[in-house]
Amino acid sequence: MNRIDAYAALRHPFVRAFAAARFFSLTGQTILSVAVGWQLYERTNSAWALGLTGLFEIAPVLLLLVVTGNVVDRFPRRNVGMFAHAILALAAIGLTVVSMTAAPVEVIFAMLVLVGTARSFAQPSMGTILPQLLKPEEFANANAWVSSAVQLASVGGPALGGAIIAFSGGATGAFAFAAFTQFSVIALLFLVPKVPAQPSDPESRKTPAQIFAGFRFVRQNPLFLSAITLDLFAVLLGGAVALLPIYAKDILHVGPVGLGWLRAAPSFGALLMALVVTRLPPWKQPGRVLLIVVAGFGVATIGFGLSTNFYLSMMCLFLTGMFDSVSMVIRSTLEQVITPDRLRGRVSAINYLFIGFSNEFGMFESGTTAALFGPIVSVVGGGIGTVAVVVMVAFVWPQLARIGPLHHLTPQDPEDLEVRVKM
Repeated sequence: MNRIDAYAALRHPFVRAFAAARFFSLTGQTILSVAVGWQLYERTNSAWALGLTGLFEIAPVLLLLVVTGNVVDRFPRRNVGMFAHAILALAAIGLTVVSMTAAPVEVIFAMLVLVGTARSFAQPSMGTILPQLLKPEEFANANAWVSSAVQLASVGGPALGGAIIAFSGGATGAFAFAAFTQFSVIALLFLVPKVPAQPSDPESRKTPAQIFAGFRFVRQNPLFLSAITLDLFAVLLGGAVALLPIYAKDILHVGPVGLGWLRAAPSFGALLMALVVTRLPPWKQPGRVLLIVVAGFGVATIGFGLSTNFYLSMMCLFLTGMFDSVSMVIRSTLEQVITPDRLRGRVSAINYLFIGFSNEFGMFESGTTAALFGPIVSVVGGGIGTVAVVVMVAFVWPQLARIGPLHHLTPQDPEDLEVRVKM
């Protein structure tokens, strides 16, 4: 029996630098999210306003989808990542000024558009850097460690953001710290090798077919399409993050510090599970595991929606994070293994549309249904919908449950897939 090297990916210095960059990036973004949510609810006392945060962040992702994917495939991905985090730093500085001057709420939403623009470039660029530098058999281990760094940030970021708001009496300091973290990301990315774009790549010719090649790849690949469809509708329906300020203030009565801990609970569960995944052998049936953990996510969401006890609510959110961590590692590894490198930027941009759409539009959906029917009905109904989506995906794409170890899969060219579909 071969001994599993849990630290295989971390033996590369650039993986350690990249994981640290992801840690600082997500620390700042979660602090910013907590601060925006608390400030908006304090100033408006409106669930509708909380839901609008997701809508304003996802709008740039929808508008720039084709642009960002092609930019990531045509320029050094590390440089695109640096550019994106510079925009995030600028948005955080803008929110700091808004908080200091008590500018109109509309300016906060304008800054969220800037945040969404930055994230539309950051996600596909950062998500495609390591596959250029690692072997396919290292992808899962690297994804697990990067996920650990992300979840560690997601644990500490909300708690730190809530603490800064509580002790400073406002969100100004939280926004300023978020700006500092994004500048730290840029510095760390200098330690990651820059892989230059390949001008000789035939995809460099800007024909419509090549520009939209990522869409064709996703449409013709049932494994990837089923995985991201599962993520889209499950998180769209099952996300309760947007309503946590309401739960913290009006249902659980735990204030901004409690809000920070509620936001951190899913990430703490995800961090623990990600560390466990680094020590596990490759899943023999990863598709079946994916269906099970997303169903578990829905059940835990129902439990949170019904709970009026702070500690039970924390446990339910902890479980949602554990399930989501496994799902994220499987989806990320599947994308990296089956996507040709020349298409990774475009495919990753589409993947982020699904992830961003489900997360951010899910916040809008949660806020809207909470305003109409109350937060409990919104969260519980979303959890039930998540379980229903799992059943639907299992029937529509039965091949997902039958796939073997992911590192045994190979990159699939869209032209080859098109020929296979016609046969």
